[in-house]
Amino acid sequence: MPDRDEGGAGKHPRRRGQGELEAQVLAALRRTPGPATAAQVRERLGGDLAHTTVVTILTRLHAKGAVGRERAGRSFQWTARADEAGLAALRMRKVLEAEADRGAVLASFVTALSPGDERTLRDLLARTDDETED
Repeated sequence: MPDRDEGGAGKHPRRRGQGELEAQVLAALRRTPGPATAAQVRERLGGDLAHTTVVTILTRLHAKGAVGRERAGRSFQWTARADEAGLAALRMRKVLEAEADRGAVLASFVTALSPGDERTLRDLLARTDDETED
């Protein structure tokens, strides 16, 4: 049986990185006007994924709070609740919530930031402080 081809004869398809498929499915769902079925999301992705794979990813995104769903007959219609930045933030919160010493995790995270990212984080925290004082 020939290998699936993605641009080169006989090459194996590139494996997606962790979270990459979720981001692609979420982006496809966000490009769909209004609620969409898994089949519509699959079509937006180009149809190279199995229907069950798309349903599995949508179900995982639902469990993370990144998408909503409503029953439509025997299946669901899905709606994006987060963008890619929101999905990354959900992943970060999940990791943080799994740790016993959240302060140590946050301290380690902050000390590893680039100076530009640290400035951005400080600006965001200052903005949040200003909003809560109003």
